[in-house]
Amino acid sequence: MNVVFAVKQYVSKMIEDSGPGMKVLLMDKETTGIVSMVYTQSEILQKEVYLFERIDSQNREIMKHLKAICFLRPTKENVDYLIQELRRPKYSIYFIYFSNVISKSDVKSLAEADEQEVVAEVQEFYGDYIAVNPHLFSLNILGCCQGRNWDPAQLSRTTQGLTALLLSLKKCPMIRYQLSSESAKRLAECVKQVITKEYELFEFRRTEVPPLLLILDRCDDAITPLLNQWTYQAMVHELLGINNNRIDLSRVPGISKDLREVVLSAENDEFYANNMYLNFAEIGSNIKNLMEDFQKKKPKEQQKLESIADMKAFVENYPQFKKMSGTVSKHVTVVGELSRLVSERNLLEVSEVEQELACQNDHSSALQNVKRLLQNPKVTEFDAARLVMLYALHYERHSSNSLPGLMMDLRNKGVSEKYRKLVSAIVEYGGKRVRGSDLFSPKDAVAITKQFLKGLKGVENVYTQHQPFLHETLDHLIKGKLKENLYPYLGPNTLRDRPQDIIVFIIGGATYEEALTVYNLNRTTPGVRIVLGGTTVHNTKSFLEEVLASGLHSRSKESSQVTARSTSRR
Repeated sequence: MNVVFAVKQYVSKMIEDSGPGMKVLLMDKETTGIVSMVYTQSEILQKEVYLFERIDSQNREIMKHLKAICFLRPTKENVDYLIQELRRPKYSIYFIYFSNVISKSDVKSLAEADEQEVVAEVQEFYGDYIAVNPHLFSLNILGCCQGRNWDPAQLSRTTQGLTALLLSLKKCPMIRYQLSSESAKRLAECVKQVITKEYELFEFRRTEVPPLLLILDRCDDAITPLLNQWTYQAMVHELLGINNNRIDLSRVPGISKDLREVVLSAENDEFYANNMYLNFAEIGSNIKNLMEDFQKKKPKEQQKLESIADMKAFVENYPQFKKMSGTVSKHVTVVGELSRLVSERNLLEVSEVEQELACQNDHSSALQNVKRLLQNPKVTEFDAARLVMLYALHYERHSSNSLPGLMMDLRNKGVSEKYRKLVSAIVEYGGKRVRGSDLFSPKDAVAITKQFLKGLKGVENVYTQHQPFLHETLDHLIKGKLKENLYPYLGPNTLRDRPQDIIVFIIGGATYEEALTVYNLNRTTPGVRIVLGGTTVHNTKSFLEEVLASGLHSRSKESSQVTARSTSRR
């Protein structure tokens, strides 16, 4: 179950099916992002695609020597654009691929518009989601719910994205959902309706153990997206922001023109692929090793690389080195900026207290540490508010809860009202009243013993002791111990065997920390394959936007075959 491979297969097949000759790829805003995640422009150029255009672009030239490959979402808007296009065709022949199920009436409208008979075929290729990592997908939807209920447009888009994912992986799953979330039940029902309605599409070869789709709600774990991260991919997203594999570095002091925006893609960057799940300390030394390998070729000018600053100077002083190692200069810049932010914002100390708030149960120590950091001028208002949010979630019902005092400390620190209001919004969004699970205190004897032993041994790395709640959920699911009274099946059927193919979807967004959990479970659990998806992939900033958008604060390698359905008219 590899989502990057699945989408890549679709794009390859579209280009192959159009035959030899020069081509234009005609896309919409969303499919442009979908394709760019799995193919670089230069890779597609090698397949005779010489032009990339948007269907909504008004001033496209007439180029009758080009074939058009159209890859579009099946929206009313796109169908209207296609109808206009076919009435006055700019290209010689059209191969039309919709990223999801298209209605018969829309196909009829396109047929009527095609008076010049330029359409060679119309097909459905279910690449209707953003493939982030092989085991992680997103729908790039921020703000999917209003209060506790779905925004209807986003429910529709999420249903389409999730059913397309199932079709692209050729899975017809049994469905379980988080009982405490009305949104999870609603999405489960919508996905089931599509599977029932389009039953012919979902007729795949039966496996001995049916696949399982588990639908969860972000409200059940509001802690994970609030924490600073220390593995490479997660840290880059937390501190710099990753948008469809692109990182904006334009605000980095003294940045050169060619590094203002960089792409980090494991598909095309070996260093990133090998280091994306490693922690920050290892990455620094790995970059150093990589650069020292290059330096060996220049024995006369041996120089020591002790710090990130030395590395940056080294790269800038060797234009020819820069040429042969664009990758290295990119990563040195990214790691250099991460390093600067960690030091400037005192993040090692902040993160240590965050981890204590997320993982330990010592109220007086936690309170003391939060108060101490709120007095520290290096701690930004963003990080100060985040610490108070974590405290508010963990010690919400503690007998010595000191939230009013901390709120006063935030005000005295000059933290803006926007962030202060978000503290109560977070509790409203993911507090004890809302959660279907106990996020902080383990209930069963095994978990209590584990926590006790962990306390005795001490922690290997204080910055990464937290494990997302998803880890426990999946661990129970894999062992067949996930409680049906908390995560019921939709419909009468239940799974007798332990699941093997698991698709987890988080309403309200997943995180890179959870993606790392899934990556590790896939590596260490033979016979189990897990794919994680979310309405988006959050860092703390986008998660707080999600909470604001909900409005709650106002109340205080698979088989290479490609699943496709042809609606061809030849």
